[in-house]
Amino acid sequence: MCTGKCSRCIAVALYPLVLISIICNIVLFFPAGDVKYANDGHITEEVKYMGGLIGGGVMVLIPALHIHLTGAQGCCANRCGMFLSIAFAALGVVGALYSLAVAALGLKNGPLCRNVLFLWTTPFKDSGSDYLTDQSSWARCREPENIVAFNIGLFSTLLATSCLQLILCAAQMINGLFGCLCGTCVDKGPL
Repeated sequence: MCTGKCSRCIAVALYPLVLISIICNIVLFFPAGDVKYANDGHITEEVKYMGGLIGGGVMVLIPALHIHLTGAQGCCANRCGMFLSIAFAALGVVGALYSLAVAALGLKNGPLCRNVLFLWTTPFKDSGSDYLTDQSSWARCREPENIVAFNIGLFSTLLATSCLQLILCAAQMINGLFGCLCGTCVDKGPL
């Protein structure tokens, strides 16, 4: 496959992942679909880091756009374009790593919630990640409703999405290196 066509395929695969990351991060600001928790500042700390919006969103969208433009004509027109795609893909790798780290931290620490004593805490922060599989421990969180499942679902989605973004951006770095070193692919057609 031509390096330009490969670039275009990678970019097209990155677009939905960027959208999923941004949506997950925005939804995390509204536990139980209510804005009062965001207004009162009762949002899980890792949500405020905006790993899905900044890391998996903007920092991957910019490289995806450049990578797509690099391969827009089916084959890369020049080695410089492929070299730049390596740099932009590296930015995507950094963004995906940031999103991955924030999502992993969000899963490890658990949600901010009102406990049985009506205090806002992160009850699972120092208990390890046992709570992920022990649904009986989720009763520690009284409010917002179903916050543990909400956080696990969205942070897990962010984790998976950022892993895929990381793989695709790393693949583009390798593809860009081949395009930069080996040159462009040109159909010679019939002589």
